[in-house]
Amino acid sequence: MWERLGSLPRAGTKAMSEEVQRGLRLARMADVRDAELAALAQAGDREAFGELVARYAPQARRVARAILGNAADADDAAQDGFLAALKHLGRYDPTRPFGPWLMRIVANAARDRWRRRKVRSAEAISPTLPAGQPGPDRTAESRLFDEALRSALDRLPEQQRLAVVLFDVEGYTHREIARILDIPEGTVRSHVFHARRALRKALAGWRESREDTV
Repeated sequence: MWERLGSLPRAGTKAMSEEVQRGLRLARMADVRDAELAALAQAGDREAFGELVARYAPQARRVARAILGNAADADDAAQDGFLAALKHLGRYDPTRPFGPWLMRIVANAARDRWRRRKVRSAEAISPTLPAGQPGPDRTAESRLFDEALRSALDRLPEQQRLAVVLFDVEGYTHREIARILDIPEGTVRSHVFHARRALRKALAGWRESREDTV
């Protein structure tokens, strides 16, 4: 699902021309609004849905990982979410942003997977990191900080962890997060406030312990 383009055929063939045209169409899709892509995908346009996957896959993985705490499980849950979204595109309201609608489906898919497996990893997502693997130039101090942040996030209640990741990492508004999590907007604000306070306290304690060992 994640790869949008395969290898091109050899030049000079009819297939080559078709693939070039397809590539140009995909390039144009990068400028198409989410709602238009969703309508095309609902009508059976696989490339339109592929563009939506490309736009939201990293975010979907991070949201799923905030629930599951494991990168491999999160990847599976994100794919579950995209498949469910494709199946239910007819329920999407094009007058509203696509991202919150999709992230709610992904979050539900991650919760379903967690309930089925009844296990969780000790590792949680770090908002300081991209979806890929960490770069080789990171310092030891940076790695230790990320570990402390992961640990602090993992200790948060699920709803607080999701709210703060969606707000501070993904950039969603309180209102959008309320739709994703299906909770009142005031509850979202409370979750973000308490999560931030808990993280600040945990990381302040970590810094103090580091200073004591220096």
